[in-house]
Amino acid sequence: MTLSRVALSNLQRELEQLLARLDSQPHGDLIYQALQIFTNIADEELERLDWKILRSCLRDMHQALRVFAPYRHTRKISIFGSARTVDTAPVYHMAVKFAQAASAAGFMIITGAGGGIMEAGNKGAGPEKSFGLNIELPFEQGANPYIEGDPRLIHFKYFFTRKVFLIKETDAIAVFPGGFGTQDEAFECLTLCQTGKAPPTPLVLMDVPEGTYWKRWDQLVQEEFCGAGLISNEDRELYRICTNVEEGLEYLSGFYRVYHSCRYVGDRLVLRLNQDISDAALADLNRDFADILLSGSIERTAPLPREIEDEQPTNHPLLTHTLHLPRLILHFNQRDYSRLYQLIYRLNGLATATATYHPERK
Repeated sequence: MTLSRVALSNLQRELEQLLARLDSQPHGDLIYQALQIFTNIADEELERLDWKILRSCLRDMHQALRVFAPYRHTRKISIFGSARTVDTAPVYHMAVKFAQAASAAGFMIITGAGGGIMEAGNKGAGPEKSFGLNIELPFEQGANPYIEGDPRLIHFKYFFTRKVFLIKETDAIAVFPGGFGTQDEAFECLTLCQTGKAPPTPLVLMDVPEGTYWKRWDQLVQEEFCGAGLISNEDRELYRICTNVEEGLEYLSGFYRVYHSCRYVGDRLVLRLNQDISDAALADLNRDFADILLSGSIERTAPLPREIEDEQPTNHPLLTHTLHLPRLILHFNQRDYSRLYQLIYRLNGLATATATYHPERK
């Protein structure tokens, strides 16, 4: 297809305007690198299908980034589960109650926007607390009636770009029984957490009290995965099986009781905390988790210069900065992520009765 002169002229003007202000953009260096990659791709001998895939990926990501941007200050829970679960099933009603309780506690809910468990999640959360990440398929699935037409409904062309945002934008994960798609999502989340390709994220496997779905799944994990040495026993710390709505939500929200978030600065891992810990508690952490350190010890730290640079005040009214939070810094081996989860659980057990606890806020 031949581009018109008007289209080319408009694009040239937009690029010139972008380049003119690039050095004053907060993330101008990254924008520059992205543009450079794109120009390099343009020099490759790609087929038309390659460009269609690239275009559709960028379109998927652009619309998702735009929709989620205003809600970055609010923690979210992604709910996975079967699209085939009928609305009379006990597990459907459990998913509705779970989403109701989570939204009442201040969390927002992300689902795949389809029927079954996804519908239950959007129904329980209500339109003001819901996101729907729908996938375009020729035979299914239209968005469920509780998210259809909502500005927070996003239509994705590709499963993999959709999955990026189901995981990237969430702070906690609840998985209800489901088929291949649900298992794919659950194992992807576990793999990303196990390998550190996602930040530490609590994952709960939900079922009704009489259900056997996750009990048998966990038996498989213990006997075949752990038994054969395919994963370590500590990797089972990456998930929790719950058969009670309150227990499941407490497990997810409790992950942020003392632990707030983390990031790398150079080769050091910085743990941001909602409250400081005692010298005795810090000594205990160094004694019990020395095995995950490449060198040195776990220490307190003030915000590092790179953190201060990255969190300079902006005019965005919804951004909550973390510079005021106490911190720990460690030379983590970037291998034993299950042990890192254990360290986070230990930190959360140090919460004091007087601590201000807002697990739903970032």
